Amino acid sequence: MSINDEMFYGLLLALASFLASMALTPIYTHFAYKYKFWKKQKKTTVDGKSLPIMTKLHAHKFKHVFPTMAGLVGVVAVTLVTWIFNLDRGQTWLPLVGFLGGALVGAIDDAINIFGSGRGAAGLRGPVKFLLISAVGLVLGWFFAVKLGWTSILVPFVGNIEVGIFGMILIFAFSVVATSNAVNITDGLDGLSGGLAMIAYGAYGVIALFQGNMLLFGFCMTVVGWLLSYIWFNVPPARFMMGDTGSFALGAGLGVVAMMTNSFLLLPIICLPAVIETASSLIQLVSKKLFHRKVFISAPLHHHLEALGWGEAKIVMRFWIFAGVCAIIGIFVAATGGAM
Repeated sequence: MSINDEMFYGLLLALASFLASMALTPIYTHFAYKYKFWKKQKKTTVDGKSLPIMTKLHAHKFKHVFPTMAGLVGVVAVTLVTWIFNLDRGQTWLPLVGFLGGALVGAIDDAINIFGSGRGAAGLRGPVKFLLISAVGLVLGWFFAVKLGWTSILVPFVGNIEVGIFGMILIFAFSVVATSNAVNITDGLDGLSGGLAMIAYGAYGVIALFQGNMLLFGFCMTVVGWLLSYIWFNVPPARFMMGDTGSFALGAGLGVVAMMTNSFLLLPIICLPAVIETASSLIQLVSKKLFHRKVFISAPLHHHLEALGWGEAKIVMRFWIFAGVCAIIGIFVAATGGAM
């Protein structure tokens, strides 16, 4: 199959996913309102301290009911399209299972947030969530290293470095955990995480395409198709939130795709906006613990910019532009550094 045929096939999968998501969204909306999938506003940190700035910044969003867990639409659409048209043990089975594994962890968290009460309504505790997504990464990493035989990792401009089965399992798990949490952290403004994830999946899709991994390219385009539909409904003002169901699915799937394309070390470039967001949260946490002072008005970075007076749409659009530049640089490094 020629590269033109591969591109056409991937674009058809994207279109199928987009149309499926557009058709499923009214169904999700019906059940979200019927069973009250309302997002509870986060007013305290993980250690129980209040979040007055965050509460004030986003108070307008919670004046009316605001459904969450819309990531279920993407989970169903991506699964159906991949299962029917693009399932392959060597290329798409692993990213699909990673996508579903992340979605399951996120769905548990969302369900607790929606239907829980009292302090437990915040969702899964951080350590529990970390252990669950780590388990997903370790199991898939074992399959990747043992069953598919991947035991080396590409260092751009250097070559493949042998890390062994155990080393590969740990790297794989780290990729899944890191990207899951990074995408989850960016899910704080209307359309932000969806746009950033769409650009990242598009970049890895290009890399997979030029590697000759047609079906993996198709999987990336399938996710892009869902995200196009999601952003249609989620540009400011958002109609709903993807919740942890969507953000963890996107992050885990992206971590798997990075490993499948042997371009794990390109994640910090292609996903630099998410890396910066994660780093800002970590810096804020460490500074408050050690020095009892804040570096940012509110973390992660997009909330700091909000507090400075930036409009929500302005932040989102500029993050998208920044992500597009990073994706171009990442593809360039892949092309020149030996990944393509």
